[in-house]
Amino acid sequence: MPKRLLPFIPPSLRVVAVTTEPQHVTVLAVPRSTAPCCPACRIRSDRVHGSYERHLADLPWQGCSVGLRVRLRRLRCRNPACPRRTFSETPPDVAAPHARRSRRPHDLQRHLGLALGGAPAARLAHRLAIPASSSTLLRIVRAGPTPVALPPRVIAIDEWAWRRGRRYGTVIVDLERRAIADLLPDRDAEAVADWLRRHPGVEIVARDRAEVYAEGVRHGAPEAVHVLDRWHLLRNLGEALQEAITGQHAVIRSVARTLGDERAAMLRDEKSQARPVTVADRRKLERHAPRRARHAELLRLHAAGASVAGLARHLDLDRKTVRRWLRRDEPPTWAKPPRPSVIDPYRAYLDRRWSEGCRNGAALARELDQLGARIKPRVVRAWATARRRVGADRLDHGIAGAPPAWKPPGTRRIAQLLQGGTGASDGEDGVFIEHLRRQAPSLADAAELAVRFAAMLRGQSAEAVDDWLRAARSSALKRFASGLRRDAAALANAIALPWSTGPAEGQISRLKTIKRQMYGRAGFELLRQRVLNAA
Repeated sequence: MPKRLLPFIPPSLRVVAVTTEPQHVTVLAVPRSTAPCCPACRIRSDRVHGSYERHLADLPWQGCSVGLRVRLRRLRCRNPACPRRTFSETPPDVAAPHARRSRRPHDLQRHLGLALGGAPAARLAHRLAIPASSSTLLRIVRAGPTPVALPPRVIAIDEWAWRRGRRYGTVIVDLERRAIADLLPDRDAEAVADWLRRHPGVEIVARDRAEVYAEGVRHGAPEAVHVLDRWHLLRNLGEALQEAITGQHAVIRSVARTLGDERAAMLRDEKSQARPVTVADRRKLERHAPRRARHAELLRLHAAGASVAGLARHLDLDRKTVRRWLRRDEPPTWAKPPRPSVIDPYRAYLDRRWSEGCRNGAALARELDQLGARIKPRVVRAWATARRRVGADRLDHGIAGAPPAWKPPGTRRIAQLLQGGTGASDGEDGVFIEHLRRQAPSLADAAELAVRFAAMLRGQSAEAVDDWLRAARSSALKRFASGLRRDAAALANAIALPWSTGPAEGQISRLKTIKRQMYGRAGFELLRQRVLNAA
């Protein structure tokens, strides 16, 4: 085979012979140098002591694997004072000492391991005719050089999870270059301080409110400017407001009961308008009229400034009853629970026939009679009439519809509504928030402070940080404000400077993707190599 057809071997070798097999090519080569230098004294020598061959795997050619048989000489050193008597000629660009593959496939396999990890890279290497096991590829990655990044000036520090809730590491991101500067195996203030001492050029540090990173930056870079992350601040603000809402569950339940009673009264009014008032309805209204009058008198006297004890003496009521009535817009009806009905054992049959389309009470009574039920036809007709009036599929003992209780929004939704979120003034949620603001003024004040803080943080307000902290000192957000007071300068920098930990969050997502490709084999050194080389 002509030598000019073999440009794929390292340039420091000269081809002697080529042998081919169906899937393998073997190239016999010798070094081009005629008088190599002794590695100890750097004196050239041409005195041959012996020879040997090295068998190396090289880059594939046309889909076939290639093996190099490099015939090397062992020479005697000509310098009598040299501590080495003999040395072997080794072209530096061919292979490392004792290696089984040349530098070119070694470098390619390292890049496959960096890009894909162990098992995926091993599968691809097999298809590329440079086979290696997954363990070999990961060992090559671990032994490779770590890229040296430029000294960062502005960094972001954040945590990443080895195992969520149990073990965490630290990622340091160069915000100006938007690349990972380094990884730390744990979340420790002293480790962060040591890293900052080794990188004295850091001037600005963006971080969350974790005290461990604040302490590490203060010890490692005392002159650095701290910048709190705006997203974490807004999240902590929402959590503080939700904590304040959690402490007002009694008021929330009371408002929900009031709204439920109002909705039930509205449904009753609609039903009463849809059908004529019966004698029973008039008797019920007459029976409840004195109680309604007393409730109205109670509200009037309370609005005039009467105390609970004075109201109880004047109206001849217990003080607990007075307090309960003051929380309601109308007095309770104390309706008795419905008594068992003779129709209860046949309710499933009647519901099935009703859903099938049989709406005639007399026909249903005849069917029950054929089943052996001793129920008068007027009872069945009354059940059918009540069912037809409410138009519901489920009745409370077959006499009247039971409207579902009004359920208040969740804590997070209440926090959004209090801050004027989407739908804050629409429908029942808007009515609920208005009632809640009146009955829990501390929550209304906390929500107003939260809105002011968010506007200040987004640059929509010129309010000073110290003014907001003083206003929040005696509110439901006092714990949140107390924590911010220790980082007031970092909070002011978060408003004035454009830096944040947002790029660090994106790098953490990439880091998690790389870690999960390792199938549980991602030790720190291997993970650090892959992440830094990917960056």
